[in-house]
Amino acid sequence: MTAGRNNLYSILDALPAVPIRPLFGLKNEELSGIAKEFTVPEYRARQISQGLYRVWVSSLDDITPLPKSFRDQLAQAGYGIGLPQIAETFKSIDGTERYLIAVGDPGAGSAQTVETVWMPEGDDGEEGDGSEAGNFSAAVPGHGRAGDEEASGHHDATICVSSQIGCAVNCQFCLTAKLGIIRNLTAGEIAGQVVAVLKRHGVKIGRDRINLVFMGMGEPFLNYDAFMDAVRLLVEEVGIAESRMTVSTSGIVPGIERFASETVRPKLAISLNASNDKVREEIMPITRKWDIGDLMDAVRKVPLRPRERVTFEYVLLGGVNDQPQHAAEVVRLIRRAGLPAKVNLIAWNPGPGIPYSMPAPDDVARFQQHLIEHEIPAFVRRPRGRDIYAACGQLKQTVEV
Repeated sequence: MTAGRNNLYSILDALPAVPIRPLFGLKNEELSGIAKEFTVPEYRARQISQGLYRVWVSSLDDITPLPKSFRDQLAQAGYGIGLPQIAETFKSIDGTERYLIAVGDPGAGSAQTVETVWMPEGDDGEEGDGSEAGNFSAAVPGHGRAGDEEASGHHDATICVSSQIGCAVNCQFCLTAKLGIIRNLTAGEIAGQVVAVLKRHGVKIGRDRINLVFMGMGEPFLNYDAFMDAVRLLVEEVGIAESRMTVSTSGIVPGIERFASETVRPKLAISLNASNDKVREEIMPITRKWDIGDLMDAVRKVPLRPRERVTFEYVLLGGVNDQPQHAAEVVRLIRRAGLPAKVNLIAWNPGPGIPYSMPAPDDVARFQQHLIEHEIPAFVRRPRGRDIYAACGQLKQTVEV
């Protein structure tokens, strides 16, 4: 066991134990059930919800509208706030912060960490997706990025959120895949990452423009119910607009088909990463179950909002999928799909034990230019936090950087 890992366990041991029955993550009807359980008026449930999701309290005693007798009863019954806590912080030279966030119960010896990333200026991932969060830029002729109207606070900071500890998809270029799948996160643990980071940075909902990307550890559509419950909590209770959220999937076709029927949903991003099934199967084994044709058929079922575009994410691996013939194949794929779409190009972020190389800058530029010349909006996502293992594909609970 490394000194860094020993240090992490020391940090976890020092954290207050997670309550046996965490309140954070519960829906309004569940909070109403608790009020009924203790025979208190229904409005007490609303006061608990306000404390959890708007005030971001740390303890029951902070929900001061509740009578102390009721707070004591809740504590005696094992209830507590249960907001996930930041156990360790790593800060990049570019301002990005990577957090190891404690989930589970340290007091019961079941504490684990999941990773969440704060990018104070975003990474341009939303650009060109047709939403308020991603105004068109020079990558689409005739469109310009809107000016920043707000004079204070955070402007389009982005939080990258995890849905699982580890990942089962096994993308060959991703460090998270080295962990395998450890477990699914609960809705409270997913939404709690967001609130823990918002609280750390003093973000004011309604004043500050915050984007959420469900692109951290794990495959959201392999933890579908908890992921969507977390989305609804963040929209309906915390107050973050769904148009400010993007979920990325590696191509879980049944999950995409379920997603198509949701009334409250984030924007959709597809982790494509290859221009044909042969290459995609080599780097993303998920293709053995659902090929690119299956994937496109499922995506076409998702009803898009006015001006909304599906994002196709494409990690460029040096000499593997970054050549002109690959760019030409991507053009043909997207045209055949018949979808309003944009492409985010991501230069591969290196990690130990991963047998790929970064693409040459000229190859990245040439790939982007080919897409733009064929009227497909294409953007190069800025790498954020590479030096602290916070960039796309680098999340592996690393405690030494």
